Amino acid sequence: MSQPNSADRPPAVAQHNQPPKHTENPWTEALKTIGLSLVLALGIRHFVAEARYIPSESMVPTLEVNDRLIVEKISYLFNPPQRYDIIVFIPPEAAGQACLGLASPGGRIKDAFIKRVIGLPGEEIAVRNGQVFVNGQPLQENYISAPPNYQWGPQVIDDNSYLVLGDNRNNSCDGHFWGPVPRENIIGRAVFRFWPPGRVGGISPQTP
Repeated sequence: MSQPNSADRPPAVAQHNQPPKHTENPWTEALKTIGLSLVLALGIRHFVAEARYIPSESMVPTLEVNDRLIVEKISYLFNPPQRYDIIVFIPPEAAGQACLGLASPGGRIKDAFIKRVIGLPGEEIAVRNGQVFVNGQPLQENYISAPPNYQWGPQVIDDNSYLVLGDNRNNSCDGHFWGPVPRENIIGRAVFRFWPPGRVGGISPQTP
């Protein structure tokens, strides 16, 4: 039998006696994947957006108890809050005593609040006769549960501060109890409701 021509043979695989490649433990790979996912999730939550839920009736009828929202954090890096925005913020220390009777110092409320921006820096705000007045002019509001039954102000809002009120004006511990919110306390703006299914959609700043 004739021997095959060496030119017809496939090239030989060179053997360098390399050590076998190390295969990573599947559990290690899984832990790395989970760790990376957590880092990404925390980064998004800290810098971009986060989910929040509504625990009280202070924003009825716009937001109801147990609504789930997306709060975005990007826009306020470039533009200041606007009137009618619904914002999430860390309440000032005075809110602890006004809302929960916490004694100062150390009486801060640790949970974030959600309210609507009503007064902007430098504006004079007053509440009287069931109406909010901005620089002496009545504010048109089609989103509140009922007209406010209290009097407040007039007060000029400090620079870099905002007066926030709940849409459920007579059942909301808000700025008419403890004053304006510093801008540095603002976490972000509520933009989208993803629960319950029947109320999924964007949150319009001026209508319920």
